[in-house]
Amino acid sequence: MTASRTHHGGNPPKYARLAPSRNSYSSELQGFHEGVSPSISYTQSPPSIGYFRAQRRTERGFRTDNRVTDSATFPHATIAPTANVDIQADIGSGTAIWHLAQVREHAAIGRDCIVGRGAYVGPGVAIGHNCKIQNYALIYEPARLEDGVFVGPAAVFTNDTFPRAVNVDGTLKAAKDWDAVGVFVRTGASIGARAVCIAPLTIGRWSMVAAGAVVTRDVPDYALVAGVPARRIGWVGRSGHPLTDEGDGRFVCPVTGDRYYECGGALLEAAVT
Repeated sequence: MTASRTHHGGNPPKYARLAPSRNSYSSELQGFHEGVSPSISYTQSPPSIGYFRAQRRTERGFRTDNRVTDSATFPHATIAPTANVDIQADIGSGTAIWHLAQVREHAAIGRDCIVGRGAYVGPGVAIGHNCKIQNYALIYEPARLEDGVFVGPAAVFTNDTFPRAVNVDGTLKAAKDWDAVGVFVRTGASIGARAVCIAPLTIGRWSMVAAGAVVTRDVPDYALVAGVPARRIGWVGRSGHPLTDEGDGRFVCPVTGDRYYECGGALLEAAVT
């Protein structure tokens, strides 16, 4: 198994209150989900706590600007007072970001998502609608999650295949010294608590990664994988429940009654008659 690490860097985030806009996302995110790009809302009240924090960052030599204000509540989303959301992130309406979570610059989060306490969403990460990112999950760039994805507590998406802190000459590695690789999670998939997904790989539609698994290869649609390294141990339906094997490559969901069939190592939904 190849070594892997997570890496993030850059300047401390800037804070501002975001307001919904009809502008679309940047070109690389168009079509992923509806655009909500940030616009600045300045307060007319006396300087906020966020302003004085920004002043302290300036005194310590960190980047800041004049567009800093209290970002405890966004007009279209719920943002906890201790959450850290960069001004350049896109946050969809109805989304909740809880205490101590961090959302970095250029990250895009869709509508009606939940980002739990202490979770991390890296720069440029794209997350679809109706996703749940549970407490202390770490999603490093350039990960991409489609709609309806569940990421369990303390799960980790890595982004460096050959990790080193320093170059061969002993100098500290910078962003230009390595190539980030990402995890792509398809619609409806679930990643269990403390699972580690080692990029680059794809987690298939409606698949299920068991808690504590270490995923080192692509996961097929509807697959249930577990272990270190993760291997397929069964199939699951859209409900998340293991499918019942009826023989001859036919499977049925015990909850919904939906039927599936196995063909060439893949699971396909049976046509509704």
